[in-house]
Parts: sequence; C-alpha cells; structure tokens
Amino acid sequence: MEEMMSGDSMSRALKFNTALDDRPREKAMKLGFESLSAAELFAIIIGSGSRGESVVDLCQRLLNDHDNKIYKIARLSYSDLARMYRGVGEVKALQILAAIEISRRFQGEEFDNEFQIRDANDAYRYLSTFMLDKNHEEMWALMLDRAKHVKARVLVSTGGVAATVGDEKIILKHAISHLASSIILAHNHPSNNPRPSMQDDALTQRVKRACDAVGIPLDDHLIVCRGNYYSYMMEGKL
Repeated sequence: MEEMMSGDSMSRALKFNTALDDRPREKAMKLGFESLSAAELFAIIIGSGSRGESVVDLCQRLLNDHDNKIYKIARLSYSDLARMYRGVGEVKALQILAAIEISRRFQGEEFDNEFQIRDANDAYRYLSTFMLDKNHEEMWALMLDRAKHVKARVLVSTGGVAATVGDEKIILKHAISHLASSIILAHNHPSNNPRPSMQDDALTQRVKRACDAVGIPLDDHLIVCRGNYYSYMMEGKL
C-alpha cells in the first residue's frame, strides 16, 4: 500500500512539474524567476506562440538560432525578428528588444552617480553597459573631472559594421562645453576583435594632439568588445 501511494505521489509530482514547464508564468509564481530558462522568460514577455508551436518552443527556437546567446539577439532589429520568425510580429519583437534594453539599463544604474574611473578596467566596466551588443560601430567620449569622475558621456559618431569616423573638433567641442579636465575616447568592434586598425591608430594620435593643444588630456582610447578590450594607455601608445 505504501509503495502504491509513493508511486502515485511521484506521478502527481511529475505531472505537476510538466504542467509548470508548459506554463512559465505559473512556474515563476510557484518557484521564482530563477527557476526559469531564458526561453521561458522570453515566453512570459511575449505571451503567446503561433498555431502548431507553443510560446516556449518559439522562444527556444529563437535562442537556438543564435547559439543561446541573448547578446546576439540584441543585435537584431525589431523588423528582423518579425520577418525571420513566424509568430513574432512587430509588437512581440519590440517587447523582446525592450526587455533586453531594460536589462542593459539595469546593469548601468550602479554607474549613474559620477562613477570614478581609476584605470582601463574601470573604464571598460562603465562603457560595456551601453556599448556592447551593437551590430554597428559607435564612438563615445567620456568627460571627466579632476578626480576622474564621469561628468558626461557623449556619442560623437555612429558608423557601419566595420568602421566609424571620429572628428577631433567635435570631440573637443563637447569636452570644452562640459568643462572636462580630461577625456576618454572609446569605440566598439562588432567583430569582437579588439585589435586596433591603422585608422584607429591615426585617429588616436589626431585626437591626442588636439587635446594636448587645448590642455585637456586624452587619458585613454579603448576598443570595447564582449569580454575583452584594447587600451591605448595600457599598450603604451598614448
């Protein structure tokens, strides 16, 4: 009798767990968000799948197609998502990308209050909160005060997949308007190869000469990639 009851209990538990796997909202309420897979979290965000495919299966297919890397999904546009996946229209695509953007901003909140940059590692931590996961190059300038706190960050140029062009006059205009004591220049490489190009080297030297001329030092130029970076200061090129 005890064995039969034990078997029945196991069967009920198995059915309960299977039901929860099919219903990520209920699973989150019962077991917490940490118990959910990335596909289940996305499923809660977009709410429904399509005929013949559950919302969890749809989200898992989306992840599988991008090596189970959310940052690769973040590089897609909402129109790409809507076009590539049946069951994901423009509204659901916007919901997915909005959730990723909320996550990105959440990670950056610790840096809101005049974050102090003492070295290249600090700069990379700060920059990675908003520069990663882009499918194009962007160039940013950080305006620092004398204590190396970030007074402002400025997007100075946006480029294509392989290059962006920086203008030292625009960079200095922003530095002067923010009364910066020094600046840090940074751009990303969507290829995730942090090695600088000849154009990167030439730009760095142009900006350095312009900064020296007006007494606003260029503290560093970083090339930002996922999990890695290149620092001109650390490499002895500034």
